Amino acid sequence: MAKSFSHYDKSGRAKMVDVSRKRATKREAEATAFVAMSPAVVKALANNPKGDPLEVARVAGIMAAKRTSELIPMCHPLPLSLVDVQADVRQNGVAIVSRVITTAVTGVEMEALVAASVAALTVYDMCKALDKGIEIREVVLAKKRGGKSGEYRRKAKTDRPKDR
Repeated sequence: MAKSFSHYDKSGRAKMVDVSRKRATKREAEATAFVAMSPAVVKALANNPKGDPLEVARVAGIMAAKRTSELIPMCHPLPLSLVDVQADVRQNGVAIVSRVITTAVTGVEMEALVAASVAALTVYDMCKALDKGIEIREVVLAKKRGGKSGEYRRKAKTDRPKDR
């Protein structure tokens, strides 16, 4: 059977997926993002007069995950059991990892992606005074577990087919 988009009815109108027949099970997802910046901005992170950009980004990501259904029109509001966001300094930027867990009837991929995205945007916001050229890159679903579609793990860049 061919896969199809689930958020459209037979006439092509957007719809919220009916999850009322699904079982509540443990579901988790992890997303990542990277905030690329110059070595000078990386070095200045610790001296930001607005506060610690990594800690503010971490809290912003957690808050954002909890509000995903208010931002993404067809997402269901979910009871979240855990939202964990890590922001770690690298030589050329900040690596962000978000992990979200629920015991609900639908997955938390969007919550993990929103958490990583907002955390990355927060790092940008707190550092943009030093460099407007900071880039947010590679916001991706890294892995998910649970639900009907089972487990997913993103292939490493070296394992993926090259873009045409």
